[in-house]
Amino acid sequence: MSTCEEEAKLVAILGKFIDIVSKELPDDVMKKLTELRTQEEAPLAKAIYDVMFENMDKAKKLNRPTCQDTGVIQFFVRSGSRFPLLGKLRSILREATISATKSAPLRLNAVEVFDEKNTGTNVGTDVPFIEWEIVDDSTNVEIEVYQAGGGCSLPGRSIVLPPLAGYEGAMKFVFDTIVDWGINACPPLVVGVGIGTCSTSAAKLSKKAMLRPIGTSHPHPKAAAMEKSIEEGLNAIGLGPQGISGKNSVMAVHVEGMAHHPSVLGVGVTVGCWANRHGIIRFDEHLAYEVVSHTGVSL
Repeated sequence: MSTCEEEAKLVAILGKFIDIVSKELPDDVMKKLTELRTQEEAPLAKAIYDVMFENMDKAKKLNRPTCQDTGVIQFFVRSGSRFPLLGKLRSILREATISATKSAPLRLNAVEVFDEKNTGTNVGTDVPFIEWEIVDDSTNVEIEVYQAGGGCSLPGRSIVLPPLAGYEGAMKFVFDTIVDWGINACPPLVVGVGIGTCSTSAAKLSKKAMLRPIGTSHPHPKAAAMEKSIEEGLNAIGLGPQGISGKNSVMAVHVEGMAHHPSVLGVGVTVGCWANRHGIIRFDEHLAYEVVSHTGVSL
């Protein structure tokens, strides 16, 4: 197979995968929503969950996106240095986004900054957003796609705190953010918290945390305790499904951190809505693939 044929094959597979992610939620999200649904007792909260699950069922049967706001496409690429198409991936991901925009179809959400003009293709200046990470010297690549809608993007915040604020100050920032803005993001939420040195590193870590599989805990016991404490506190607020009140506010709270300057503590918050549309696909050097996030899905 020629390089051009390999590129076309990868575009086609990734285009189908983006399409699927817009219509079927990943296994971890489905499992958690099913669990939270059974915990509700209030008639309105139960009715909202019923509508959510009916919506997901119709999305699959009618082959339509789960939510009309299919977001701005973001990719997180974790690659071996010897993956043969690594240098071509940027253009491949752009073409796959255009392909999925037509096939799904995805709502046209890429608006050029300053010109305020919709590109009509879901690609534009630095869109789709791509975060790159070379993880080893293998010939494999793992690509995570995330569809970041406007509602779940709205609560995103980052701040740099003075050292005396400590981790208590970081937790207060998270609570203030979700209390003020979380209802706009279509609860129950996935809340990612990043602890770093600057607003940029903290924000990136919070996105990484938000995308971590639901049901996992940070390996550091203090970080895991922080996750549990924030989750319990936010659930006590009782935002409930779609913010109409109920037993729970969040599906999960995940924290990620890095070494930081002794004089500052950066804190970032990233929020995912109940329709947390993300998925992971892996390729080997021959472009054989494995869908990691959605059991039973073939492309």
